Amino acid sequence: MRVTTRFTRVACYVGAVALVAGCATGEMGQGGRTAVGAGTGAAVGAGLGALIGDSSRAAAIGAGIGAVAGGIVGYNWAGVKNDVEQSGATGLGVDVTEMPDGTLRVNIPSHVSFDTGKYDLKPELLPVLDSVARALVQHPELRAKAIGHTDSTGSMQVNQTLSVNRANSVINYLSSRGVPGSRMMSEGRGPNNPVADNSTAQGRAMNRRVELYLYAVQQ
Repeated sequence: MRVTTRFTRVACYVGAVALVAGCATGEMGQGGRTAVGAGTGAAVGAGLGALIGDSSRAAAIGAGIGAVAGGIVGYNWAGVKNDVEQSGATGLGVDVTEMPDGTLRVNIPSHVSFDTGKYDLKPELLPVLDSVARALVQHPELRAKAIGHTDSTGSMQVNQTLSVNRANSVINYLSSRGVPGSRMMSEGRGPNNPVADNSTAQGRAMNRRVELYLYAVQQ
C-alpha cells in the first residue's frame, strides 16, 4: 500500500508540473520556452526528490540545464575534463564537475569572468573557453548551454538582463572559435538560483557566475 501510494503521488506531481509548463509556454510563446523548460526541470527534480527520498540527486538532475531536445546520454568526460583543467581552469578557480544528470559543468566565478556590472569576457578566461570550443568542434555529439547568474544587489530587471548578456558572451565567444550556434543555448537566471548567502560580500561573489554545461545527445 505504501509503495502504491508513493507512486500515485509521483505521477500526480509530474502531471501537474507538466500541465503548468504547458500553460506557461503557451502564454509566453517561443521566446520563453528555454526558461520554462529549465524551471520545469528544476521543479520536477526537487519535487521527485522529496517524494522518492533522494532529494540531492533529483534536484541536481533537474536544476541544471533542464529538459533539452534529444535528451542527455551517458558520456565519458575524462578527456574533455582533463583538457579543460589543463587549460588553466584549475589555477583560475574554474570548477569542472561531472554532474549526476550526465552533464559536465564548467563553473566560471566572477573574478575571472566579468568585471562588476559588465559582460565583457576577461582575457585570462579565454584559454579555458578555447579548450571547451575544441572539445565541441572535435565531438559533434556534444552540446553546450551557458547559464548566467547574478547576486541580488540591484533591481531584478537589471540583474536579469546582465545574466542573459553574460551567458550570451560565453556562447558568442565559443561561436567565434568555430562551434555551430545550432549546438548551443544560453539562458539568464538573474539572482534566482543563489549558491551562497547574498547578505555577505563573499556569498554575493559566489553567486555572480556563469555555469557552462556540456552534454551529449543521441546521434
